[in-house]
Amino acid sequence: MPTTSVENYLKVIYTRQAGEDRRVKTKEIAEELDVSLPSVSGMLKSLSEDGLVDHEPYKGVNLTEEGKRMALRIIRNHRLIEVFLVQALGYSWDEVHQEAERLEHAVSDKLVERIDAFLNHPKFDPHGDPIPSAEGELQHREMMNLTDASAGMRLQVERVLDQTPEVLRYLDENGLRPGSELVVEKVLSFDGQMFLRVGDEDLSVSERLAGKMLVTQLENSDSDDATT
Repeated sequence: MPTTSVENYLKVIYTRQAGEDRRVKTKEIAEELDVSLPSVSGMLKSLSEDGLVDHEPYKGVNLTEEGKRMALRIIRNHRLIEVFLVQALGYSWDEVHQEAERLEHAVSDKLVERIDAFLNHPKFDPHGDPIPSAEGELQHREMMNLTDASAGMRLQVERVLDQTPEVLRYLDENGLRPGSELVVEKVLSFDGQMFLRVGDEDLSVSERLAGKMLVTQLENSDSDDATT
């Protein structure tokens, strides 16, 4: 049974790679987990000896197939717990991340499968993050970052990348959560600020905040009439 610390390291490495074929630097892991560089180096050596990572000093680290399997297992636990807390216990989406961080290490595989069945096998968590299947498979969607959209586009929010409670509350208050539709009315060329139409309301968001949202384009968009 892997320790909580081991599971956290594997999860961070997996999410930092974000599907890219690259090695994760020791500094990245240290910053994410708020631990010292020597501590990270020591843990990576241990994980390498256990066959969970491929670590090359000064070059970074990759997960092995076994390491990836274990990382996906803990991510599955986390995201299913988030859905359960929202749908069954009435939590709001800005409350569930920290709760799931604590519970993801404690639940058994049997309990996770019961939760999955109870929720009717959801594919995505409340923030739009894909939930790995028991076999470690992820639902793939073609999405674009909101910052890449232009005026006239009609879009649907699919995923929010920032799970900071303040950010999630702000987005929720303004109708921007997975499943919400919006129209890009204007984009300022000099700083990327975006003016959106969400339902019957007009809203402006900074380029930084827009960069936290992944969207899909809906039909009947008129991006040819863009105003920048």
